[in-house]
Amino acid sequence: MKNPIFYSDTYKEIETSVKILLNNYEDFLSNSTARSPRAVGDAVENIITENFEVILGDVSIEYSANFARRAMEDMAFTSVENYYHAIDVKTHRTDTSFNMPNLISVERLSRFYEVDTNYFVLLLISYHLENLSLNVTDVKFVPIEFLGWDCLTIGALGWGQIQIANSNYITVNPGYPRKRWMLELCDVLMRFYPREITKIERRIERFDGVRESWLTKPDE
Repeated sequence: MKNPIFYSDTYKEIETSVKILLNNYEDFLSNSTARSPRAVGDAVENIITENFEVILGDVSIEYSANFARRAMEDMAFTSVENYYHAIDVKTHRTDTSFNMPNLISVERLSRFYEVDTNYFVLLLISYHLENLSLNVTDVKFVPIEFLGWDCLTIGALGWGQIQIANSNYITVNPGYPRKRWMLELCDVLMRFYPREITKIERRIERFDGVRESWLTKPDE
């Protein structure tokens, strides 16, 4: 059975509700926080996590926003159909020229998706500021497998980090099959890892030379 939230209009209704919530929320920014995209993002995340259970309504049977800073989810819920949704909130200020956020480790995602009823979901919020007022222009609430590989990349951290290549350009493919997306992820990694091996070999060669150079120096 496909997750009804993402194979109906439910996820679009959630997107609309989040946008309405933020655009109608009483101004909450100060001069100092408005200058920091991270501070704005933290404030937006707090508003959403405090109100998301209400937005979900009877879609959810269990909701939590009590996660450590390094957890992959900022909030999570279990739907009435018993699907578990780990939600990562990402904000993007549209008048910045470039933004390349990390989403999740490829290893963590692969383990999480060993359970078919698990969903890693991105809540992507695009906004601009009008003085100290937040104007949300777009909200996307989608599982990671709905994001096209034309807007994703892999960062060289640990096993590899899935990243949005540029938050100004995001491709969403509604209903995209998870199996196909995960196979594409494996193909991407089979091209990525050999390039990393080549980089490491060059680094080994470089510091082998550095070591030899230092061995020839006289002791002090």
